Amino acid sequence: MRVLIAASEVYPLIKTGGLADVAGALPAALARKGLDARIVMPGYPSVLARLTDRRSETDLGPVLEGHHASLIESRMPDSGVPVWLVDCPSLYHRGGGPYINEWGHDHPDNFLRFALLSKVAALLGTPKSPVGWQADVIQCNDWQTGLVPAYLALTDGPGAATVFSIHNIQFQGIFGPEILPLIGLPGHAFAIDGLEFYGHVSTLKAGCYYADRITTVSPTYAREIQTPDGGRGMDGLLRWRAAQLSGILNGVDYDQWDPARDHLLPARYSADDMTGKAACKAALQREFGLEERPEALVFGLVSRFSEQKGIDLVLGAVDHILSRGGQIVMQGSGDSWLEHAIYGLGGARAGRVGTWVGYDEGRAHRIQAGCDVFLVPSRFEPCGLTQMYALRYGSLPLVRHTGGLADTVTDIHDPGGQGTGFVFGEASVAGLVGAIDRAFDTWGGGGSQWGEAQRRGMAQDFGWHKAADAYIELFRALTTRE
Repeated sequence: MRVLIAASEVYPLIKTGGLADVAGALPAALARKGLDARIVMPGYPSVLARLTDRRSETDLGPVLEGHHASLIESRMPDSGVPVWLVDCPSLYHRGGGPYINEWGHDHPDNFLRFALLSKVAALLGTPKSPVGWQADVIQCNDWQTGLVPAYLALTDGPGAATVFSIHNIQFQGIFGPEILPLIGLPGHAFAIDGLEFYGHVSTLKAGCYYADRITTVSPTYAREIQTPDGGRGMDGLLRWRAAQLSGILNGVDYDQWDPARDHLLPARYSADDMTGKAACKAALQREFGLEERPEALVFGLVSRFSEQKGIDLVLGAVDHILSRGGQIVMQGSGDSWLEHAIYGLGGARAGRVGTWVGYDEGRAHRIQAGCDVFLVPSRFEPCGLTQMYALRYGSLPLVRHTGGLADTVTDIHDPGGQGTGFVFGEASVAGLVGAIDRAFDTWGGGGSQWGEAQRRGMAQDFGWHKAADAYIELFRALTTRE
C-alpha cells in the first residue's frame, strides 16, 4: 500500500509543535510494518539546507498561477523514509517560521503557501503524478493540508483516498472568499456544502467536508469536537460525519523518549533501577538555580505558554506550591504576557522557581527526568504527548480530565488500583490546587503509593506501533472499498 503523509512540519527537519512529531513518527512506523510510506512537505530554506542528499528534482511548472515549483526527493535523516520537498522560492524562501514572519505575524500569503503544498500532494495521488509514484491513500494534517481532499474532489480527481487528521480544531485556516480563484478552486465551492464557514473560507472545513475519513488524535477529543463547546463551530458538520470520524491516540517515539537510553540526561535509569532519577533531579535543581533539596517536591512544565494550556492557572498556583515547600521549573514560549510573567517569577522567587523562555530539546528531556510531578493543566488538549513522556520517565503527570489527557492518565486514587497520576476536572486555580495538594499529601504520606504509581506509568506502552496498526486498518478499509 502506498501512503503519502502531507504535513507543514516534520520532526526532526522542522518543528513548532506536536504535529511535527506525528508527521515524522507515523510514516516511519508505517514503513516498519511494510507500507510504502512517504512524506511531502514545504521546502523551507532551513530544511533544504539540512537535506543535502537529493535523489532527484522534478520541475512542476506553475502549479499555482505565478508560482513556479519543483519537487525535490530526499530521505529523512533518522528513519530513511522518502520525503519530497515542494520547492517554491516565491512562497517559501523567506525568514521567520513556517507560519509567521520575523515580527511574529502570520505570513500574509499563507493561503497560497499551503494551497501549493495541498495541490502538489493531491497530484501525487492521481494518475497525473509527476514522479511516477501514485499514492493509494493521502493522510492530511490540520488546516495546512485541508485542501488536499478539496482539490481531489473538485479539480484533480479521481485519485487517492483521503484521511484528514485534526490535531487542534482551534486553528481553522480562515481566509476571505477572494482566495478561491488564486488557489485554483471553483467559486461554486464557496457554499455551506463545501468550503464556506461563516462567510469565509476555512481550509480545515475543506478537509472535514471532502475527506473520505476524518481522524483526530484521541478518542475523547473525537467526542469533544462534536459538541458546541469543543467543536469551534465545526460541531454540526462533525456530528453529520460522525460515522466517518474516529479518534486514534498519538504515539510516543520511545527511541527518543526513554530514560534508560536518553543521551540528553545526566544519568540514565529504568523502572528496575531508579537511582539515576535522583541524580537527574539534583542536576535539574542545579541547572535552574534551585535549592538542592531532594525532599522538595519538584513540579515540571514544558509547554506552549497559552491559556489553552492552562498556564495562567499554573501562575495562580505557584505560591501555593512554594508555601508547601515545593519547587517548580517551567520552559516554553507563547503569549507575551505569559512569557513576561513566567520570566519575572524566576527572578522574584530565586532558588524555588526556575524558568526558561524559549525551547531547548535537551532541557525538555531533563525537566521530564528531573521533576517529580509533570504539569499539563490544559483547558482542552486534543492528545498531548508530554504527559505520555512523563509516564515513561517516572514523573507523575498532573492533568485536567480532557481530550487525550483523559485517555492516558488515571488518577492515583482510582478504585481499580491502576492510578498513574493526578487528575482534576474544573479548569480553575482551585481545581488545580486541589490536585497539587493531593500530590503533596501522597509524596509526604510515606508508604509505597508513589513508587507503585511510577512503576505503573513507566510500564505503559503508547508506542507508535499501536497507532500505526489503527491507521493501517483504516487505510485498508478505504482501499478495499468497492
